[in-house]
Formats: sequence, structure tokens, C-alpha cells
Amino acid sequence: MTEQRIILEIGMGNDLYGQDYTKAARRAVQDALHHSSITLFSTLGIDHAEMRVQVTIGVQNPDQVDCDLVAADLPRGRAEVRAVLGGQDVEDKVAGTRHVVATAAIEAFVPSQVGKYVQS
Repeated sequence: MTEQRIILEIGMGNDLYGQDYTKAARRAVQDALHHSSITLFSTLGIDHAEMRVQVTIGVQNPDQVDCDLVAADLPRGRAEVRAVLGGQDVEDKVAGTRHVVATAAIEAFVPSQVGKYVQS
């Protein structure tokens, strides 16, 4: 079945003291979600269950992101989360730690709506 991307939201999150990539990723997802208010579903009568949500998290250590935990934060749709190399680590040489910065790109896809609605 052909899908159409209907949403692309970008967010940024960080963990300044815990050096936790999953926490930074979850905050990035929340940041992106707070930029959205999608009326398309109620306007066109599309069930949220039809939506596939693809999340790409960028961090310096992708293998340290719990993608299942990040997916659990998504309120609607069928979530797919992957972590890739990106984001930024800011070293604090005095404290001997790093501040973790994550980016999130959230894309939402629904089955093609082409031909379902007649323009008047």
C-alpha cells in the first residue's frame, strides 16, 4: 500500500548532567511533539491507528539509546524508532563529564488519500 508523509516535526533535547542518551532522546521527541496540533485526522476521518510514525534520533552514541522506551512516549500511531549518529556531546573538562544533545525527526505516514475526497 502506498503511503503519504503528512507530518515532519523536528525536536531537540538534552541531558546536561546524567550523560543519558535515552533521556536526551525522549526529551527531543517531546519537544517535537509539542510543536504539533494535527487536525487532519478528525477533519478527514482518518483513524490514528492507520498512522505509521517513524522517529530518527541523532546522538553521538546511538547504541546507548533505548529505542523501545522512546517509542513508548509516542501517543498515537504505530511507532518505529531508530538511533543514528548525530546530535552532539559537549565536554565539561573541569567536571570530567559531557552534556548530551539529541535531535529527533518525527515523520508520520498514512495510507494514500489520493482519490478519496472530492473537491467541491
